[in-house]
Amino acid sequence: MIFDPLYLMMLAPALLLSLWASWQVKSNFGKYSKAASYSGMTGAAAAQKILETQGIHDVEIERTSGSLSDHYSPREKVLRLSEEVYGSNSIAAIGVAAHEAGHAIQHSKGYSVMSLWQMLAKPAAIGSNMSYWIIIAGMIMGALDLAIAGLVLFGVVVLFQFVTLPLEFNASSRAKRLIVEYGILDRGEAVGVNKVLNAAALTYIAAAASSLLTLLYFAIRLGLLGGDD
Repeated sequence: MIFDPLYLMMLAPALLLSLWASWQVKSNFGKYSKAASYSGMTGAAAAQKILETQGIHDVEIERTSGSLSDHYSPREKVLRLSEEVYGSNSIAAIGVAAHEAGHAIQHSKGYSVMSLWQMLAKPAAIGSNMSYWIIIAGMIMGALDLAIAGLVLFGVVVLFQFVTLPLEFNASSRAKRLIVEYGILDRGEAVGVNKVLNAAALTYIAAAASSLLTLLYFAIRLGLLGGDD
């Protein structure tokens, strides 16, 4: 597949966007991780203030290993912040922590997109692990029905990634608003948060675009779109 000129041609735009997004994340996070906030508040403290002000008292905030491994677990009600975010008082750290707090708010307030995201998470994980093998096995064996079953399973992955987009955009929107509203950062510092979170959003867009183009590629090769020649 990776040597198929059609695949390379179709995926090239998404690959370029992914590389651009990764560079933007690294560049902006690196720049604003060196800029300390005037308030001196750490990422963990910022997340805690946002949650408490929103009336959320049942979410734990923990350190986690890995670089930019920050995430919120709705099942456990735990907000995990990486070492470079948890104890740092940088503008970048506060922005990332506030974004993850935004997910906790979504969960607490019953944001419908998060409910859909949770429902799709497990099927999407299965599809991510198995769909490629099912599609390729079907193509090798000449079993169109098997390949189409794998394609449908991969379609769940694509759907999950597109549902992730509004989830992430909404969390960032909440974070950008609340850090200023609650006096965690001033409007000048919030410019840095905007750049960090907007760069992160590009990575989700690139991933969704790549998955969609891969889905279309397989559909073409299976003769479902425009033949298989």
